[in-house]
Amino acid sequence: MIFAALAAMTVAGCGGNPGSGGINDPFEPMNRQTHAFNRGFDANVVKPATSGLSSGLSSGPSAGSDEPGIGSYALQGIGNFGSNLAEPGKALNHLLQGRPEPAVKTTFRFLVNSTLGIAGFLDPATADFALPEQDTDFGETLHVWGVGEGPYLELPLLGPSTVRDTVGRVVDLVIDPMHQVLDLDEWLIGLGARAVAKAGERARFGDSVDSILHESADSYAQTRLIWLQHRRHELGQEGDEIDPYAE
Repeated sequence: MIFAALAAMTVAGCGGNPGSGGINDPFEPMNRQTHAFNRGFDANVVKPATSGLSSGLSSGPSAGSDEPGIGSYALQGIGNFGSNLAEPGKALNHLLQGRPEPAVKTTFRFLVNSTLGIAGFLDPATADFALPEQDTDFGETLHVWGVGEGPYLELPLLGPSTVRDTVGRVVDLVIDPMHQVLDLDEWLIGLGARAVAKAGERARFGDSVDSILHESADSYAQTRLIWLQHRRHELGQEGDEIDPYAE
């Protein structure tokens, strides 16, 4: 945890939180260049690669059916598998935040889905045990410790973030308990499963993503505003929730 403490001090030195309604973006020229790269990557790689998923996710097993297609269930299972491997790290973050109850529930959720849920491809913890996912990360842990969010950042391929959340991403990789259980190949498979789930989200909410990323007058400013307000709401700060996928 020495690394985590150093990370917290580093973020603290990068500037305070400007407030729930403020935007701290001293790196805007660099961020806009990264945003242009991400926007182009989405238009030329991600969107074409996921466009075929849209019909598969919305079509049912028979023509004219409103039931989800087989592809939807497959993506759901892959996403469940990847999310399940992330549960021990979430439990650890709950403990670091001084929240033992969600830590225990998250641990039990992991055990149920890893066994009854067939390695996490199914989610009986939610369906049968009323144990829904309680998402968290080390970025939230730093927030609980009183570290300000710092300047806004847009990361290549990963998208919107802040200095605090970027440090949190790195620390989450370092302290992930699954590193002690899985070998590198198995751990990378888990990351790949989460990436596939993200591709499914891009296909499912394609129209909303396109309206923000490719059709707005200033996609950078709109993406920044929506992401910051959504993240601050997640952390319990002031402000109404904004769903990034809302129409």
